[in-house]
Amino acid sequence: MSLLRQRWAQLCLVGLGLFALTDLTLRFTDNVNYFPTVMMLGAFLVPTVFVAYFYQQETMFDRGATHGSILPTMMVCALVGGLVGTLTAGVLEYTTLTSSSIWSTVWVGPIEEFAKLLVPVAVYLAMRNRFRSELDGLLFGVAAGMAFAALETMGYELVSLINSQGSLNAVDETILLRGLLSPAGHAAWTGLITATLWRERERVGKAFTPAVGAFFLLSAALHSLWDVASAAGNMAVIIPAYIAISAVSLTLLVQRLRESRRRLAPETVVVS
Repeated sequence: MSLLRQRWAQLCLVGLGLFALTDLTLRFTDNVNYFPTVMMLGAFLVPTVFVAYFYQQETMFDRGATHGSILPTMMVCALVGGLVGTLTAGVLEYTTLTSSSIWSTVWVGPIEEFAKLLVPVAVYLAMRNRFRSELDGLLFGVAAGMAFAALETMGYELVSLINSQGSLNAVDETILLRGLLSPAGHAAWTGLITATLWRERERVGKAFTPAVGAFFLLSAALHSLWDVASAAGNMAVIIPAYIAISAVSLTLLVQRLRESRRRLAPETVVVS
């Protein structure tokens, strides 16, 4: 199948067109009423496309193994999971992080990874007889992580808008940076944990094993390193750190996607 015939790619092109049109309209008219639309499209475009890609993978390789559409449950993980995750993380970080020291920043990773798992783990426990494949778990984690990232991006957009005294260029820079990096951040970290959770149930029939704990610690550590690098405020530190962490996170995520597809695909199917 050619790239342009895939739904996630079509969604990306349509989304880019709508964002560009709205952004140009705002710049041409100077009508502040368009700010929320630009911010919403900018925050949700990459996360939506990324989730759409993983949803396509699940529908292609699971082939009805879930006994019905996985879309409603995926939407719950995204919409409810993202909202519950951001609210929980906000409360925990507010009550836990009492200073701006480096050690306070380190705690952000474990807190946010825990918060993003609340709804996917609830789905895991409530629907254990329906959604059983590792690819299902990967999709749920990516959906929750991407929604969390999108909501967080909207907050950063608002902050950049205020700090720059209404500069649309500053907002667009925030959208570009966080949009491009979100798959290598929240999506990858949460997806790795949930994929491991589902895989371990397939492998040993247990909900929580040392492997699940190990991937939680790994994801939390990558997340914390990301935040510590951001707090450095030095681009000579931030850029190499982002590149290295993104490379590790995306490599692990792609590897897990390939493994989960391989377990579902018959030998006659060629995995691209």
